Amino acid sequence: MINKIPILVKNFCLSTFLCGVLLWCLPFSGYADEFAAEVKQAEVTLHGDYYLLSADIVYQLSEKAMEALQNGVPLFWDIQFKVLEQRDVLWDKTLVDTAIRYRLQYHALLNMYRVRDEGDGTVYNFSTLFAALDLMSTVRDFRLIGGLSELAPEKQYLLAMKVNFDRDALPLPLRPIAYVDRQWYLSSDWTLWPLKK
Repeated sequence: MINKIPILVKNFCLSTFLCGVLLWCLPFSGYADEFAAEVKQAEVTLHGDYYLLSADIVYQLSEKAMEALQNGVPLFWDIQFKVLEQRDVLWDKTLVDTAIRYRLQYHALLNMYRVRDEGDGTVYNFSTLFAALDLMSTVRDFRLIGGLSELAPEKQYLLAMKVNFDRDALPLPLRPIAYVDRQWYLSSDWTLWPLKK
């Protein structure tokens, strides 16, 4: 009986540890993908010499992201676009890798939301968060790649799109929390579809 006590203690400690890990993970499971951005619709058209992309995105801000925003913390999203050449032997070749970067911030003194296009520096002011997110949600006629002359007719191509929330742009005290708290997982998955020639 005495020889079995260390084994019982070891098993009890292991069981307690596993239960603790499980309980620690449970709160995050309710947030999984609940606040992630989502590409709802996307369309690519050939217009003259260029492929143009139009897309609609939905942003869902978590309670913690809303609280940070209301306290003046700027939030950054990158809408990423890639054109990939499909290859059988190696991984797909990236032909285009570009993005639209938005900065969203609330200004309490002015009681307004400001969206800045980080690419060209254009600033838009809105009285409501809904209107600010509406601007970020709409991509129209974004120039992706030149026309058919840049694409080989015998090859297959994919267009990839993702909305990425930049947790590295958060203030330093928030970053460690943002990497373990599912309420800060605000990015979308990659959306892929064939590029028609």
